[in-house]
Order: sequence, then C-alpha cells, then structure tokens
Amino acid sequence: MANHKSKFHSPGFDPGLSQKLDGDLRRAIEHDGSFNVRRFGRRYEGLHAYQYLITCSWERFLTLLGGFLLGINLLFAVVYWVIGRAHLQGLPECGRAEEFMYDFFFSVQTFSSVGYGAIAPRDIAGGIVSSVEALTGLLAFALATGLLFSRFSRPTARILFSKSAIVAPYQDKTALMFRIVNQRGNVMIDLSASAIFSWVDDVNGRKTRRYAPLTLERPSIFFFPLPWTIVHPIDDASPLWGLDLDELKRRQAEVMIIVRGFDDTFSQSVHVRNSYRFDEIEFGRRFVSIFHVDESGTVMVNVDRIDDTEEAALAVELGSDGEL
Repeated sequence: MANHKSKFHSPGFDPGLSQKLDGDLRRAIEHDGSFNVRRFGRRYEGLHAYQYLITCSWERFLTLLGGFLLGINLLFAVVYWVIGRAHLQGLPECGRAEEFMYDFFFSVQTFSSVGYGAIAPRDIAGGIVSSVEALTGLLAFALATGLLFSRFSRPTARILFSKSAIVAPYQDKTALMFRIVNQRGNVMIDLSASAIFSWVDDVNGRKTRRYAPLTLERPSIFFFPLPWTIVHPIDDASPLWGLDLDELKRRQAEVMIIVRGFDDTFSQSVHVRNSYRFDEIEFGRRFVSIFHVDESGTVMVNVDRIDDTEEAALAVELGSDGEL
C-alpha cells in the first residue's frame, strides 16, 4: 500500500481547558481550586444535593442543616396548630399565639424522639401526624449522621499557597517561584507538583489560548513537614524567557499549578489546584525564611509568614526578544 502523509496537524499542548476563546477570560483556575467554567443546557443535571452537601463549606452546611431541621419542625407545628387542641392532650389554656409555641415544642420533642409526655396525641388524627413526624425525624437524623460522617471522613488537603508568585534571582540565573505549606498537622508524603504557563495569542484576529509546561527544578519531594518553594528556572528554554510584567499583562498570562500528595492519615491521595495571573506575579522579590530551630532543637514554622518577601535585585536579564 502506498504511504500517505497525514493531513492532520499535530495537536498543540492542551491541559483540558481548550485553546479557543470568544471573549476576555477572567482566569482559568480560581484560588479555591475551582475552574472558571459554568455548565448549562437541558441535559445538564445541575446541582447534585449529596455532592454539594459533601463539598460545600462547613458554615454553609451547618446553616442548611439547621435551616432544614427548623423548617421541618415549624411545618409540623403548623399542622398541629391547624388541626387544633382537640387532637392533643396536655395543652394548657392559652391564646392561639402561645398555643403555636407549645405546638412547636411538641413538634421538636416528637421529631427528636425525646417525648417528655407533657403533651401527647389525644386521638387518631393527632397520632397519625405525630407518627409521621417521628418517622421523618428518624430518617432526617440518619441522613444528617451520614452526611457528617462523610464530611469528616473525606480526605482533603489544606495546602496554603503564597499570595503571589515571584521572579527572583536563582543561582546565576532568574527563576519563577511560589511557596506552599501544609496548614494541618497531618503527615503528607510523596508530594509532586506540575505547572503550566498559559497565555493568549491573536491568531488571524481571533484570540487563542496557548499552553506550555513549566520545567520545575524539583518536581517532587518525599516529605512535606516544612514549606516547599517550587522553582521554575527561567532560561532560554523557558516560555517565560524575555517576558517582563508588561508583556505578561499583554498576553493575559496565567501560571496554573496542581499539587498531588499522599495523606498518611486517611491513606489516600489528595490534590489541590491554584493559579497565579500576571497581576499576582512580582518581579525582583525573594521569599523570607519562615522557620527556625528553637532551643530544644525543634523546627518551628510560622505559617502566617508564608507571603513575606523582600527586595532582591535580579542577577541577569530575562531576555530581550520577548518571544517564546
């Protein structure tokens, strides 16, 4: 058979965020690790309640859980109040507003299976409503317990990134650096980091996003008890060669990072994502050490100082042509 040369172009590097743009993009990865992508359409399932309740913040989860429990009890209190005191025994003589408060207290006692006994159903109608509420309470507490267990047992990494990435002198060259530290006291091992440089080109009047992997001086470490400064040397093989802050801004540059590791507490792999846009990259700075050894020989790490930098004159020029 005759050999035919392929008519397809070799695909460019794309981490899964597409190269095509039809507008100005805010950023690809938010600081909380989420992607700047929103899906919609008839076939999009939208909100998955269990997934949302597992992944949302603790403040929002407790607010939703408390609101749900309060709402259910208020609903049954309204039902008791509507059917009237004739179906409940033990209600004191009082006005309708105060009666509703007693109905609410009875609802909470029935829902939580406390049952003090001061108020009780008098007939079949009251018994049906209270039975339905008791069963609802059992299911609700079982669901809440399951959600709480899932949230506590879900392995998550709390790795703190420095507020800014810096371009600093490095050996006899210049390097892009950012710093991470473990916010928790758990043991993390086998950490690895990957970084991608993203920028926008104008191709035939159309904006196109380009990507290039950044070579890291040390892409992995065995242990993570101390801060880790991740370094990308800027040389003539780097996509950052020749780019100053103005050029990074013109290209809407963004450095995207993913860090993976093994959480020894849960015996599971975890990962975090972050990115630095052009306005979060500082030139001519270097990180200040944030750990020291105390009198007992223990290494002390001040996590609050992860963002601390100081001025540092760049040792070499970054390049002159401004081309990748």
